[in-house]
Amino acid sequence: MSTLPEYVNGLPNVAGSEKKIASALKAAKKKEVFRPDSTIDFGAINSAFAIALHMHQPLIPAGGGDLHSAAVISNLKDMWDHQGIGDNYNAPVFAWCYKRMGEFVPNLLAEGKQPRVMLEYSGTLLHGLRDMGQNDVIDALKRITCEKDLRHAVEWLGCPWGHAVAPSTPVQDYRLHVQAWQHHFAAIFGMDALKRVRGFSPSEMALPNQPDTAYEFVKTLKDCGFQWVLVQEHTVERPENGWGPELKHLPHRLVCRNSDGKSTEIIAIIKTQGSDTKLVAQMQPYYEAKSLSRWELAGKSVPPLVTQIADGENGGVMMNEFPNMYHQAVHESSGSGTPVMNVTEYLEHLFAAGIKESDLPVIQPIHQKKIWDRVGDAPGPEKVAAAIEEIKQEDHQFHMDGGSWTNDISWVRGYESLLGPMEKVSAHFNEAVLKNGVETDDDRYRDALFHLMTSQTSCFRYWGEGTWTDYGKELCRRADQAVTQGYG
Repeated sequence: MSTLPEYVNGLPNVAGSEKKIASALKAAKKKEVFRPDSTIDFGAINSAFAIALHMHQPLIPAGGGDLHSAAVISNLKDMWDHQGIGDNYNAPVFAWCYKRMGEFVPNLLAEGKQPRVMLEYSGTLLHGLRDMGQNDVIDALKRITCEKDLRHAVEWLGCPWGHAVAPSTPVQDYRLHVQAWQHHFAAIFGMDALKRVRGFSPSEMALPNQPDTAYEFVKTLKDCGFQWVLVQEHTVERPENGWGPELKHLPHRLVCRNSDGKSTEIIAIIKTQGSDTKLVAQMQPYYEAKSLSRWELAGKSVPPLVTQIADGENGGVMMNEFPNMYHQAVHESSGSGTPVMNVTEYLEHLFAAGIKESDLPVIQPIHQKKIWDRVGDAPGPEKVAAAIEEIKQEDHQFHMDGGSWTNDISWVRGYESLLGPMEKVSAHFNEAVLKNGVETDDDRYRDALFHLMTSQTSCFRYWGEGTWTDYGKELCRRADQAVTQGYG
């Protein structure tokens, strides 16, 4: 099934085959991957809906009593081994959540229904499951990913391997996360499965809005073969007026310009605001889509697509209400005027109907209109930097921290005690490893990269000061040590 080993000397396969993967993805770029097996009559439906399940567990230094020598294990294993503490009793339920789509999808297809689901699993979770011996979870996922009669119902989304947030992760490191996830996914599920991964889900729905970081974010996705990215509606704006997108349930073009005036773009699918887990658990996208009819796009009548993503395991509604509601919605929507579709399936139908990518409305990261209005058509790094500082002084709501699933969280402010060590080890890795052009299939490289990516997981910031920050600092120390031992 796979030509890449899943593990190399005890570590997940996260590097070493970049050229092989890039070549395979380039060859598959123009080929439709879902429409040939689609049973949707795109010209007859009124609307459609899509759901994505985000799954993640960080790796933490908790396999032992001493922080500095404890084994790096999955947070799920730590929960599993200490079920009497807090809500750790949920560990077996979480494991079931990671597996259950591998059972729901085949069962619904056997009933003659049309299930669809998009899955996004971080690399740290996939490694953690394997390391725990949860092989039945991986096997269930393999079946719906690889078997010809099942795989049309399941679309995997790419993501950064270590659940790093794009606005505050050095751009060269973020690219390594994206490539590492592709390596790891291909090693588990096979190269053919990786060729069907066309969409990307940013961790915490965090979209950079600093012009150079946003440009590099999109360039990374395009260079790695992705066709589209999922964005949160309040993290983007229309370039002509700075307002939010109007046609939220149609694909857009996310256009990003850097401080040198260069532009790059990618298709964006907009996830609307709301309580994510509750909306997906109760299948709100289906019921919203049922209230919609076809819209006009470039002179053609097309069905809108209501899209939502949520943690697939987190929260009581997701653990308990989702199974029944998902089955009910699939039963009702199959063969109806409002079917469930996966995004790439929808896009392939859309383009086959005569819509071109250039027909899609344009959006850009939030707050950028204020910058471009001030610097004009010939920006330059110095002018852009000066404009950003001027606008910050004039407008307390203006920021370049990026946007994420909530307006209440910055991934930069308040995390200086952790960002310092993160930036230090990133700089060390860049100087000792990347600038020296070392071979990526070297064991020392994989070891340093594994620790670097593990240290950049968003959880170490999300939970604030305390144990989780200590975990993050310790992983930064180990990453720095791995770089030093490997390359000085």
